[in-house]
Amino acid sequence: TGKEVVLWADTFTTWFEPENARSALAVLQAAGYRVHLAKAQDGSRPLCCGRTFLSTGLVDEARREAQRTLKALLPFVARGVPIVGLEPSCLLTLRDEFKVLLASEDANQLANVAYLFEEFIVKELDAGRFKVSFQSLPQQKGLLHGHCHQKAFGLMDSIERTLQMIPNLKVETINSSCCGMAGAFGYDAQNIEISKRMGELVLFPKIRQAAEETLIIADGTSCRHQIANGTSRRAEHVACTLERALPKIEG
Repeated sequence: TGKEVVLWADTFTTWFEPENARSALAVLQAAGYRVHLAKAQDGSRPLCCGRTFLSTGLVDEARREAQRTLKALLPFVARGVPIVGLEPSCLLTLRDEFKVLLASEDANQLANVAYLFEEFIVKELDAGRFKVSFQSLPQQKGLLHGHCHQKAFGLMDSIERTLQMIPNLKVETINSSCCGMAGAFGYDAQNIEISKRMGELVLFPKIRQAAEETLIIADGTSCRHQIANGTSRRAEHVACTLERALPKIEG
């Protein structure tokens, strides 16, 4: 019944890790927001930003996906409703590449209201509208790995501030570069050794040294898979961390 917000689930979230979207929905609703789930207007397959096409040079295909997504989101954009996404590379495509691919005022307006989940939370927190009293977690230490897009857009502060809302959780940001997966780069047989070496520079050793009860937090799906493959540790999206820290409702 509160302020409206659109939760946009990218392809990776929709098909591989829907629990991230469920966690984000739970957190936003706990904070009192009225959450719309973004869907194609014709009820066809889920929306996609087109980055997977764009990253392999299929610009026309990426543009068609961008047009389809913009069309679905435009009624909300026109009313100034924030569009909130979970996967950094996908959400930030709405804010960056859409403006070039579509070169329209509608695309510019979408870019102005598109936020990463934790970026939206911090914005609302600063405005005095996000009011959730998170509870402590069993874990008291967390390691945070930043997705390359989060770093490139200067958004690491948002996720760090969001995690500070959880009492007694001390979070250390790993001073690492790219995890090595780099979208689909690390899945290519000819790149796999390079991908592993990139992970071994800082990220993998830091995680291996962490205690078993230490939380590993990473917003990027490619980052989480790289961490799992390189260290056998499970990393989770910040939305999942926040959901577990929501106040428990007594039955």
